[in-house]
Amino acid sequence: MVNLEQPKRRVAFVLIDGLGDVSLPRFGYRTPLQLAKIPNLDAIAFAGVNGLMDPVEVGLGCGSDTAHLSLLGYEPRVYYRGRGAFESMGAGLAMSPGDIAFKSNFATLDEETGIVVSRRADRHFEEEGPILCAALDGMKLPSFPEYEIRVRYATEHRCGVVVKGPKLSGNISGTDPLKDNRLLLQAKPLDDTEEAKYTAAVVNELSKEISRILLAHPLNAKRAAEGKSVANVVLLRGCGIRIEVAPFEKIHGLWPCMVAPTKIIAGLGLSLGIDILEAPGATGDYRTLLTSKATAIARALSAPMQSSPNVFVPGEDEYKPGRFDGYDFGFLHIKAIDDAGHDRASVFKVKGLEAVDCAIGQLARLLWEAESTGKFSYYLCVTGDHSTPVEYGDHSFEPVPFALCSLKDFVSALGGEPVLSGISLDPFPLPSVQAGEDLDTVTRTEEDINKKLQFFAGDSVDKFSEIAAARGCLGRFPGSEMMGIIKAYLKLEA
Repeated sequence: MVNLEQPKRRVAFVLIDGLGDVSLPRFGYRTPLQLAKIPNLDAIAFAGVNGLMDPVEVGLGCGSDTAHLSLLGYEPRVYYRGRGAFESMGAGLAMSPGDIAFKSNFATLDEETGIVVSRRADRHFEEEGPILCAALDGMKLPSFPEYEIRVRYATEHRCGVVVKGPKLSGNISGTDPLKDNRLLLQAKPLDDTEEAKYTAAVVNELSKEISRILLAHPLNAKRAAEGKSVANVVLLRGCGIRIEVAPFEKIHGLWPCMVAPTKIIAGLGLSLGIDILEAPGATGDYRTLLTSKATAIARALSAPMQSSPNVFVPGEDEYKPGRFDGYDFGFLHIKAIDDAGHDRASVFKVKGLEAVDCAIGQLARLLWEAESTGKFSYYLCVTGDHSTPVEYGDHSFEPVPFALCSLKDFVSALGGEPVLSGISLDPFPLPSVQAGEDLDTVTRTEEDINKKLQFFAGDSVDKFSEIAAARGCLGRFPGSEMMGIIKAYLKLEA
């Protein structure tokens, strides 16, 4: 009997945080993407359509939160209300209308001068951060006893802080000076309302009480005795309220899920009605297991043939089952490449991109196994949310490459099913880089020149990079058009 049921069209969307870069003299004036050995990313470019994307608009160096809103179809100038709510919800704190939240750092304060010596007390704070957050969670403010304070560890030196109570305003400044060796700031109202003035007073007392508790904590005494910097202040920035918007599924007609151990991205996804999948070993930093992320997305996109992973619920200790029928749009967020840019780690950025490429190969192999049943038709899309050049150590305004193709064309571009089936599904760590290590740029250049080019119907782009994408048929476009491009491509391929 002939099966007339159409295969379900589903998208695996891979966002590589901080993807873009600039030409580096040490790499022969090539970008890390140009130098990296990335056969799977190149195959996506071979097989599909390409372009250069400005995540928000031309010339704007944006944050990850505003960029993600733009890419997912939510105009940040309309909907953005500060990143604090995203960070806190992603860390597991439930938020109600009227609550305010902060994206926060454990930092080191010179108590005598009031100068923030280091905005990051310790980048490797995974063991001590949760202990200090537990000491702060539920704290009381002597002058404002009616307010409830919730604190939850996020990642590295970061935590989420939520203030619950009456007459709060999100329109206040924070206490973070944004650079080392500057005075700790006082929160100030950003408008003339009584709510903003009152909220600023609440937050300033909160900042003082946090420092008082941290100074007395035995963990900081231990760190001082060991010669380590103490975490005696929490910098509060990005005050925000939970945004109220139409869910992603209502706007785009696609059931979404996300793997995003980075708390601010997870919280943003939750705000848009996106399910956050459980992916054991995925940490959102250099210790992450990319294979676990790829597997979680593949399971979610192949349900009900496989069971969906469990999903995260803010304010609850237990995960709940994922959607039985699976998801149409699987968002895989990868943070480590952005960290490499911030750390000015050029060699690691190249090697990290090669590790990401391996994980994309694993994802493609898992999806191909599901597509081979005839029940699914998959599409692969890869891009970034902004550039984080290692030369700058921060976000910049350069556009990022964008590539989109069908899975079946990807398999052909890669060299066929035998090549795909040869991709190992074994978990692997991110690479390590030794001090002073460099790359053999000459050999890598020769390998790139000798590579056999394959072109498909999309356009003549043969490599995934900032330079190659400029030749793509999509041209240069703003991030607000991205979801429209993806949905139009799915219809054309139907």
